[in-house]
Amino acid sequence: MNTGAVSRRYAKALLLLTQQTGRGAQVCAQAAALLENPDSQTGRLEPELEKLVSLLAANGRLDHLKYVLSSFIGQYRLSEGIVSARLVTAVPSPGLGDKLSAIVKEKTGFKVELTEVVNPDIIGGFVFDTDEYRLDASVRSRIEAVRRQFIEKNTRLI
Repeated sequence: MNTGAVSRRYAKALLLLTQQTGRGAQVCAQAAALLENPDSQTGRLEPELEKLVSLLAANGRLDHLKYVLSSFIGQYRLSEGIVSARLVTAVPSPGLGDKLSAIVKEKTGFKVELTEVVNPDIIGGFVFDTDEYRLDASVRSRIEAVRRQFIEKNTRLI
């Protein structure tokens, strides 16, 4: 069976369980921590995650755990109206993230969990990524577009 379909089904079951127990936020936070650094888990798992692990083990699908957790996080955020976003700028830009988050909230109604990163490699401008969309207003991407056009126009035979 398809790994994606299996993962989504187990994730949906976990989501329904967390909705019944009212502990979705805690389970989502622990699932994200497990995905980011599996070795960092020192305490006990949330009871819902313990049930998931034992169910996956009983059904011989423990190798799907990371896919199930990833799918659960996406489904949980969608059910709670949360979208994750990342803003990359060449220099610190106070207020830009808040403005872009407000625009996303206004257009979609979703709450934005924003991560801001400074990366001088983009030269200037910004790159704003959400779960589904990317707005690349960086100087580096503009230079690359001009370079590609220049190469394309100058390699044609006359």
